[in-house]
Amino acid sequence: MAQLTIRTIPDPILSQKAAPVNEVDARIVKLMDEMLQVMYANHGIGLAANQVGLLERIVIIDVSPERDGSKALFLANPEIVWKSEETVSSREGCLSVPDQYAEIKRHARVRVGYLDRENRAQEIEAEGLLSYCLQHEIDHLDGKLFIDRLSPLKRKMLLKRLEKARCEREFSTVL
Repeated sequence: MAQLTIRTIPDPILSQKAAPVNEVDARIVKLMDEMLQVMYANHGIGLAANQVGLLERIVIIDVSPERDGSKALFLANPEIVWKSEETVSSREGCLSVPDQYAEIKRHARVRVGYLDRENRAQEIEAEGLLSYCLQHEIDHLDGKLFIDRLSPLKRKMLLKRLEKARCEREFSTVL
C-alpha cells in the first residue's frame, strides 16, 4: 500500500461519501494500523479513511492520554444509531483543515454501531470528547467537514484565514 498522507481542503475527496466495507479482513486491518500511525504522526485524535484518500467507511480514534494504541478504537462502517436531544458546543479542529478552529454544536451523547477489527458487530455509547470525535469522523465519511456546520459568513472567514496561512507558509518556504 502506498504511503498514506493527510488530504487537506480543497481536495475533492473530502467532500465525497465513502463506501461501506464488505468485511474487515487482513487488508482492512492493515489499513487501520497504517491510519493509526498517520494519525499519531500528525498529532490527531481521529482519522477517517477519506482524509488519507480512501473512500472506505473506516475510522480510527484515540482520545486516551496514553495515545499508544492500547485504547484506540478501530471502526468499520460506523453509524450513529442513537443521539441525545441535548446538544453541546465545543471548539473543533481537523487535520484536513490545518490550524483552524471553530465552535461547533453536536449531540451531547451518541451510540454508534460498527464492525471491529475482528469483523464483529459492536456498539459504543459515548459522551464528551469521544462523542464529538465519533460525530466528526462519521461526518467525514459522509463527505462533510466541520466547517460545513458553520454559517456561510463564519465559513468564509475561516477559509480566508486558512488561505492566508497557506500563502504565508509558501512564502516563507521560498525564502
